Amino acid sequence: MGIEDEKIEQIIEAHSETVDGLKSEMDALKSTAKSDADKVVALQKELDDTKALVLEKEGKNPWKVKYDALHEEFEGYKTEEQKKATKAAKESAYRALLKETGIAEKRIASVVRVSDIDSLELGEDGKFKNNDDLVKKIKEDWSDFIATESTKGAETTTPPANNGAEDNDDSSAVSRVIAQRAAMYGAQK
Repeated sequence: MGIEDEKIEQIIEAHSETVDGLKSEMDALKSTAKSDADKVVALQKELDDTKALVLEKEGKNPWKVKYDALHEEFEGYKTEEQKKATKAAKESAYRALLKETGIAEKRIASVVRVSDIDSLELGEDGKFKNNDDLVKKIKEDWSDFIATESTKGAETTTPPANNGAEDNDDSSAVSRVIAQRAAMYGAQK
């Protein structure tokens, strides 16, 4: 690069001094941070001890306070789980009732989604307490979704085509009658 050897030595020396200075600053900061972390741990322990002393002076056991808080949290969790189980049982019973009432299978999910199942009460037997009234209400409210089956006869205005039969003017029923008479009485026309 065309730099003299003396200048190169000066540059390297200046750089080394800078790096050494930064290293010493970093070491000092690390030791300060470590001592501050130790202080935080000590202060937290002191705070916990002070809380325990205050609770004891108030006549409360710190472990009892923790127990009560955890117990309250557990009771809340248990209540939520019971609500979920009750809701699932009600929904299952309501689906069965809808199916039993005749609501089309593909419409049951829609009816369940818009129905107020939470207000219904389940009995000991797993059915709703006012089951008959509920069935009546379902039939009134959801009558459009109740599947009805009917059979429809053949269309009489357009009789079926004579597919595959012999090409004659008589219908197949007439042909059978003629054939039957011919067998019984001999061939006549």
